[in-house]
Amino acid sequence: MHLLAISPGTGWEAARWERMLGAGLDALLVREKQLEAGPLLDLVRRVQDRAPGLELWVAGRLDVALAAGCGLHAPEAYPDLDPALLPLSRPLHGEDQWPGRRGAFQLLVSPVHAAPGKGEPWGAARLHRFLDGLPARGPRLLALGGMHPAAVTALRHPRLAGVAAIRALWEAADPQRVVAEFRTRWAEGRPGPG
Repeated sequence: MHLLAISPGTGWEAARWERMLGAGLDALLVREKQLEAGPLLDLVRRVQDRAPGLELWVAGRLDVALAAGCGLHAPEAYPDLDPALLPLSRPLHGEDQWPGRRGAFQLLVSPVHAAPGKGEPWGAARLHRFLDGLPARGPRLLALGGMHPAAVTALRHPRLAGVAAIRALWEAADPQRVVAEFRTRWAEGRPGPG
């Protein structure tokens, strides 16, 4: 299971970020829209120094992603980019977006479960129908939206690499325990059709 944490957009709070960086995540998407390029790059480099093995993505700032040598998560309205430029992550809000985004390295399918302000959730059945129709190879697919450990049990599918989460991780007093619970629940889940 690949587990990606998405930062909550509240800036660097040392104790909170240190707990997250030591929680056993696979990847972190830094989504700090309020920061200008310089402070954002400083934050990203701080993360790289403290967690050098962590896969790192920056949301919406090509300049910072290139300067830091990490991946770019290009939000919905972001212009198309050549995936050869750098590792590229994109959202996938509907099946109709697949043809134009299948060249990305990673797609965040969202919202799978109910999430504040994110529209009608896909649900596990729709997600599995979509995944069943995909080729065996292609971008890494992660489920996003309302993710918490108990919610992932029904999501497992051969084509789904894991999940992305915000609140379940960042609001936890012990993110390491939550990461372990995500992994345990994922392992207990039954793979869907595929």
